[in-house]
Amino acid sequence: MNAINWFEIPVADFARAIAFYERVLAAKLHVDDSFPGMRLAVFPYTEPGVGGALFEHPEARPHADGVRVYLNGGDDLSPLLARAVEAGGQVVMPKTRLRDDIGYIGLFRDSEGNVIGLHSMH
Repeated sequence: MNAINWFEIPVADFARAIAFYERVLAAKLHVDDSFPGMRLAVFPYTEPGVGGALFEHPEARPHADGVRVYLNGGDDLSPLLARAVEAGGQVVMPKTRLRDDIGYIGLFRDSEGNVIGLHSMH
């Protein structure tokens, strides 16, 4: 059982947000516009794992104080934070060690104004 089954990051500019996250994560997102009135750009994941997407909808409003999501920072989240800045984002919290058994987190503000977390063990 996972604590999270799915997550959505609201976006104001769908193309800009896709370009931002593809650059930060160095991965391709899959666009799904099969739902009426909304578009999703799905992050890569392997089923039955937890997935999520960028979410464009008239009621989706990016906000720094909204739900905090921590994306997988891989072996070391430092390169992802650097790419977030290169892509036009801003580091809100640099790579920070929590504990040996938890690893590290960092936070960045994305192209839409959301604050997103990253987690890695190293």
